[in-house]
Amino acid sequence: MAKNNFIGTVLAGVAGGALALGGNAVYQNNFANTPSTTTTTTNNGKSATKVSYVVESDTTKAIDKVSDAVVSVINYQKKQSGTSLEDFLNGNFDQTGNDDAKEEEAGEGSGVIYKKDGKTAYVVTNNHVVEGASSLEVMLSTGEKVKGELVGKDAFSDLAVIKIDGSKVKNTAEFGDSSTLKVGEPAIAIGSPLGSQYANSATQGIISSLNRQVTSQNDNRETVSINAIQTDAAINPGNSGGALINIKGQVIGINSSKIASTSSSVNGISVEGMGFAIPSNDVQSIIAKLEKDGQVSRPALGIEMRNLTDIPKESIDKSLKLPEDVTSGVVVTNVQSNMPAEKAGLKKYDVITKLGDVDTPTYIELQSALYKLNIGDTVKVTYYRNGKKGTTDVKLTESNKNLKQTQSNNDSKEQNSDDQKQDGGNSGRN
Repeated sequence: MAKNNFIGTVLAGVAGGALALGGNAVYQNNFANTPSTTTTTTNNGKSATKVSYVVESDTTKAIDKVSDAVVSVINYQKKQSGTSLEDFLNGNFDQTGNDDAKEEEAGEGSGVIYKKDGKTAYVVTNNHVVEGASSLEVMLSTGEKVKGELVGKDAFSDLAVIKIDGSKVKNTAEFGDSSTLKVGEPAIAIGSPLGSQYANSATQGIISSLNRQVTSQNDNRETVSINAIQTDAAINPGNSGGALINIKGQVIGINSSKIASTSSSVNGISVEGMGFAIPSNDVQSIIAKLEKDGQVSRPALGIEMRNLTDIPKESIDKSLKLPEDVTSGVVVTNVQSNMPAEKAGLKKYDVITKLGDVDTPTYIELQSALYKLNIGDTVKVTYYRNGKKGTTDVKLTESNKNLKQTQSNNDSKEQNSDDQKQDGGNSGRN
């Protein structure tokens, strides 16, 4: 998450408490009311007449169509027990006196069953809902819990796929076409606000805006970038991974985040009605790749980097010698061998200011621009070295999978060095 006094985007449903939708749907539009008259007799012998209505609307029909396919996702993580008196009293210490890792519920979110294939059903949820899980459990709309198995996840799009036993799954959700959405049309969010205790809660609003670029950083310092649907349907912790549906009961988005407050150096301001969902067309593209490969391969440069704005001016003047008009960019702090950046001639302490035609004031913007490209593309990188502007063409021949493997090797060899490079999360790797 960027920390430059911008709007703070709060991910709904991180470990410690997933977010879901609170409240009941507002029933409005196209009511079909069927009156039913009942006469009852009171204790004093007098009769009383009650008239009740079966209320049916487009909203109730939409919710009824998809609600059985909306589930709760429970994230369990192993906690290493200790040897303190408190651990002993709480039962986290075994009889032999050895530490023992025990699973505990770390958080809850929501999910949507979108496919059933033979005996297996597939659930889409958010990456941050399943992050760090040692095991997963899925609670169906009936309240029954089944074991969940992670198929794949993608931090950048904040999506994940889980598979479950499909024998108890009766209904699956239908995806709508998010490219046809209009600002102002009804939107209904369904999920588990504050956890499975409030499972299958529904809230209603409208599509507030389209194509909102929501970019932040998760707890693992991975960039999350969503070209999102904005809605004022109430989205709360636990709603993450739940369904945003249209008035026809089709899933048009997967709820992912909300803005809870703005931040400044002085104070914070509470914000209401600003929730974001991943468009259904993007969801379908990503989950197809996760089902097939367990991950989404994206191009990698092969660099470690840091925001120029996080470096003291004295160091910039002495070591980087940048022109006065260069005030933002991404400083290369390490170039990995046999990766595209090295082959293109980029070096340590180069300051990247553009990727193609896109300005890169921070490494989050750089990564977002990079991930819009494909493996095999060639992109022009604009950079400064020793105060002089230069460009180089980088052939994107490697994927982020290879980058992670290289990182793992480097991390194991340079653990002590990395321990000395703590930067509060203001650096990244691509």
